[in-house]
Amino acid sequence: MAHVIENIQLKLKNSSHGILLFTFKLLSGLLLGLTIALIGQEIFAYSTFLFAFVITVITGLFLRKARRWGWVAILVFDLICALVALLLRMYILIAPGA
Repeated sequence: MAHVIENIQLKLKNSSHGILLFTFKLLSGLLLGLTIALIGQEIFAYSTFLFAFVITVITGLFLRKARRWGWVAILVFDLICALVALLLRMYILIAPGA
């Protein structure tokens, strides 16, 4: 009986780990998609439908690319994205003629 309970606990732990990792990947993909969609909307002024479509496509592409990534890879990717965002913010604040 103890072996069955141990097996159930192990499967529950692995399932919750996988679900949490997928959720983290999904949030990273959604933020990346939102950022790219906002940039595209400012440049090309497209409609709300295309805005949502771009978010969906970019999120799907990111999930496909990050399929084999673990926690460390996702955290490094998010750190790089945050640093690029800060760099772009600094460029916007310092840009001449703004």
